[in-house]
Amino acid sequence: MRISALFLCLLFLGVELSGQYFGRNKPRYRDFNFKVKETPHYDIHYYVKNTDVINWLAEDSELWYDYHREALGHEIPFLNPMIFYNNHAEFQQTNAISGGIGVGTGGVTEGFKNRVIMPVSFSNQQTHQVLGHELVHAFQFNIIIGGDSTSIRSLSNVPLWIIEGMAEYMSIGRVDPFTAMWMRNAILNEDVPSLEKMANPRYFPYRYGQAAWSFLAGYYGDQTLKRFLEESAKYGVPYGAFSAFGQDLETISGMWESALKTYYEPFLGQGKESRIGKTLLSKENSGRINVSPSLSPNGRWVVFMSEKDLFSTDIFLADARTGEIRRKLSSLVKDSDLDNFNFLESAGTWSPNSREFAFVGFKRGENVLVIKNAENGNTEETFSVRGVPAFTNPTWSPNGREIIVTGNVEGQTDLFAVNIKSKRVRQITNDRYSEIQPYFNSDGSKLIFSTDQRSFEEGRTYGKYTYDLAIMDYSSGSREILDIFHGADNINPTFDHEDNVYFMSDRDGFRNMYKYEPATGKVSRMTDFLTGLSGISRYSPVLSAARKRDRVLFTHYYGNEYIVKEASSDKLLNEEVDPRIVDFEAGTLPVVGLNRTDIVNANLNNIDEYAVLDENNFRSKKYSPRFQLDYIGGGAGVGVSNSTFGTYTGLQGGVDLLFGDMLGNHQLFSQLALNGEIYDFGGRVSYLNRSNRLAWGAGVSHIPLRTGFRSLGFEEIQFSDGSTATSLVDQINILRVFDKQVSLFAHLPFSTTLRLEGGFEIGHRGFRWDQTKNFYTEDGFIFLGQERERIDVGDEIIFNQFYTLQKGMIGGANIALVGDNSYFGLTSPLYGQRFRLSIERSIGINDYYGILGDYRKYYWTKPVSIAFRGMTYVRFDQEINSIYPFFIGQMGFVRGYDWAFGNNFSGIGGDLNPEQLIGSKMALASFEIRTPFTGPKQLAMIGSNVLFTDLALFFDAGIAFDEFSELGSSFEGLKPEVAMSVGVSVRINLFGAMILEPYWAYPFQENSKVVFGLNFIPGW
Repeated sequence: MRISALFLCLLFLGVELSGQYFGRNKPRYRDFNFKVKETPHYDIHYYVKNTDVINWLAEDSELWYDYHREALGHEIPFLNPMIFYNNHAEFQQTNAISGGIGVGTGGVTEGFKNRVIMPVSFSNQQTHQVLGHELVHAFQFNIIIGGDSTSIRSLSNVPLWIIEGMAEYMSIGRVDPFTAMWMRNAILNEDVPSLEKMANPRYFPYRYGQAAWSFLAGYYGDQTLKRFLEESAKYGVPYGAFSAFGQDLETISGMWESALKTYYEPFLGQGKESRIGKTLLSKENSGRINVSPSLSPNGRWVVFMSEKDLFSTDIFLADARTGEIRRKLSSLVKDSDLDNFNFLESAGTWSPNSREFAFVGFKRGENVLVIKNAENGNTEETFSVRGVPAFTNPTWSPNGREIIVTGNVEGQTDLFAVNIKSKRVRQITNDRYSEIQPYFNSDGSKLIFSTDQRSFEEGRTYGKYTYDLAIMDYSSGSREILDIFHGADNINPTFDHEDNVYFMSDRDGFRNMYKYEPATGKVSRMTDFLTGLSGISRYSPVLSAARKRDRVLFTHYYGNEYIVKEASSDKLLNEEVDPRIVDFEAGTLPVVGLNRTDIVNANLNNIDEYAVLDENNFRSKKYSPRFQLDYIGGGAGVGVSNSTFGTYTGLQGGVDLLFGDMLGNHQLFSQLALNGEIYDFGGRVSYLNRSNRLAWGAGVSHIPLRTGFRSLGFEEIQFSDGSTATSLVDQINILRVFDKQVSLFAHLPFSTTLRLEGGFEIGHRGFRWDQTKNFYTEDGFIFLGQERERIDVGDEIIFNQFYTLQKGMIGGANIALVGDNSYFGLTSPLYGQRFRLSIERSIGINDYYGILGDYRKYYWTKPVSIAFRGMTYVRFDQEINSIYPFFIGQMGFVRGYDWAFGNNFSGIGGDLNPEQLIGSKMALASFEIRTPFTGPKQLAMIGSNVLFTDLALFFDAGIAFDEFSELGSSFEGLKPEVAMSVGVSVRINLFGAMILEPYWAYPFQENSKVVFGLNFIPGW
């Protein structure tokens, strides 16, 4: 995955902990004691205790280095840093990159230090391939960022299909039934994109990019890989294509589209998809992505995962006969103690009595088993598997006492059994092979699973570890690897009601369902889909059979939709096939056989002949933070000028510096800026320590705030000869407020949705008033001279009757509990809830206590979201007006009153006085009905890839006051007024840069009229 603009996430480092009002967290649940292993080309950071695993990763890294160096003709001129995590849940806690890491992120490469950061997967092949993929990015970034005419900003010229597609092609190669399935789907649905359109996000850059690179490399040769990348980074894709291939992009694009159709159409027959199976779940009654179906043993219910409600992948219960969705069994809003679900690699499992359902969740940095009562959706139990921090694909034993999982312990994948009652854990396998997707037969005597053992023992196929089926005698532990389609991926085995085995295989280049009959050894093809059976990833579970009746469910990928179908055995193909025949012609990416330089595929095909480096070539050494400058940006300049109007010296510019250590645990950000004179020099330095669960930081800042005014008048001046004259005086007054501050802040996340934060600060506020007088002849045409004078300001500046700025010490402390499991739509949250409870104490020139309570709830019922907000803030014991009071009509509060201090205030109506709308305390309530108007088709009323807008009907009400006693009576002749309004607004997302909200509001005041206003903030 490309992380080319990491610095954008760090520009506000000093307020990352103390300034984020809402937002999710990135918890660090445990400390990692990293060590370093140096290889000829890498510094590998790891904490895995299994030396065999780290040596294998080191050997594999060196293999990929040699392969990528040969294909790209490039050397990385330093020991490239790599950071390995034992599993995905721990990888999600990395500080090497900022921001959250999703379940689907297999690894990350960032540009500043060229770090590769990734976890060890449940599959040996997936770990191997992701490692190769991310190391392609390491080469790409070094080529571009370290180039003579390119820099990190040049990455913006390169679309993702080039970056990610090259990484997929160089780590997987041309033979790939999974990507071929996507390309056949594009042809069947007449949706093959031109290369010019490939940047459109609807064309997944990994799959389409891999296919495009297979074509380009096959037609022009692998020696063009680097040149196309470099030239595209310099000048854009059209020029890069012409420079690398000698033809314009339009011509190449036509050749690419023709190559796909020419190659695949012979495999597609009449071009019509098979109709096997009855559609049970699709976008007609659920979402577009319906995956990981799990059929109850009695065949009555199905639990599946879907993005039906758009904002997250949730778990639903449906009738297995009709597809009617009965309830949402679990969601990250409903089960807010969970950080996420494993919806890519894991399905859940039913209890033998079809009453309980268990699935895998992420919680507090490890995987947990969640057991739900399927009838009412209540959680009966949530527990971790002792000693197994990462696991997937649970299967319930027929006796109901155990659940078997595929577990990852210290980077090694094995099968484990957990006793549901005692929670005792027993390891079933113990070897270097990946045993995945286990499933019991009807009486629990046999356990079937997929394993890559033969690939390790007999060699890989087209450079890949592939999966065979294995049956284990559960009591003795002995296993038999079935000689069925060896060299293909045979996954997701499941026993049916007769203890025959359904499984998915890509043995002919298509991904279809097969059946193995243990009694006879007969293998039959059960489906003949032209696209294929698939979940979101290549190892996602797609099949589920009932133990007590003749019914099987499967997920069919077609038309960019994942459809769950159901069938009985007599409705399936039941076509006997030879289990020894494997042919990947239909699963190969064009073009093939042009006799061009083919470095990538030749290396992959001979991967088992590669002479891996012996571990004696590796050297262990202590971890070194290597704290260094990561990024420098900004600009600076100085100018001095003379003119008939005087001599001026001005400076403008700034510089941003970002420092960090290897693991991202310590970061330092400095920002220096100057705009004007030397007095306008400002800056801040912030340090952040994220090495422990309690993250903390410190900051020092000097911020000059500049304002002023100008006046014209006449004044008698005296010349050097003693004469006087009347002069026109242009008087410029510059008032500067200097805030110097030292701050400490801390952040303790309990989960991704709940945190405790706080901070302390102390500083000083000072003033400076500079007055410049420019003298002109009385008619204003001739400049006579200039005088500059510093004016004594005193200890306070009175801005108006409500606000007096004081000079002196400032300080304070605050603490807050923040929760946020909401999901943001196009311009505002649409689903979930948020809250913030905080207390603050200010000392010095601002002496007060403050208490804040803010709660927001969002109910999503497509196509609208119903939003509620209740908020109150009170300040006590304020001695002076040095903190600006709340104005209840300010932006983000009650709409329609924002002209209270302008000439149009009378338009609100009545005898309302602006003073009735301000105070040191406030209470606010809001209600909105929001609907996405233009944007993505699956969310908005009108589909658009450019214009993202929401419509909202709103009601706002609020009151501001200084003392609680004012609420029941007038105060100095004025009584605080409850401001209320109704109206309609349009929120517009300007390409992610800002959100505008023009609105029309009707204030509830006597003789009111509709008021137009404009906000510059996202929806609350």
